[in-house]
Amino acid sequence: MTSAQAQPLPRGIRGPFIWGLLVGVAQAATPIAFWWLNTATVYALGIAVIASVYIGFAVADGRLKVLVVETGVASGFLIIAAAAITGTPWLLVVGLAGHGLKDLWQHRRQFVANTRWWPPFCFVVDWAVAAIIAVEIAAGVHFHD
Repeated sequence: MTSAQAQPLPRGIRGPFIWGLLVGVAQAATPIAFWWLNTATVYALGIAVIASVYIGFAVADGRLKVLVVETGVASGFLIIAAAAITGTPWLLVVGLAGHGLKDLWQHRRQFVANTRWWPPFCFVVDWAVAAIIAVEIAAGVHFHD
């Protein structure tokens, strides 16, 4: 197989990748379910929920250092999400893509115990939604009333 050919996903990543794509597409459609809210608000709530999941993992991990770091990181993503509610929708893309990069770091370092499958899954969700939002922005979708 040459380097130009697509490499198959490693066995342990395949499931989280597929489920991440499915959940990412579903998450990108959430503004339809919450039609009475601004699109930016719905996506910002999604970022807040995603970021807060890691606080739960940190609590389950039990180490104070992990809890402090994860709470700090989640707080940063909450600030980006809050700013995106009234600011440029590109902040949504930055927040999701940034969280995806955090997921890659998490997967590589295994910073939080017992989250082996979660970071690759969440990375795919984050980047799928970020890509869809970028396409929506380019297509002229309105994120604020």
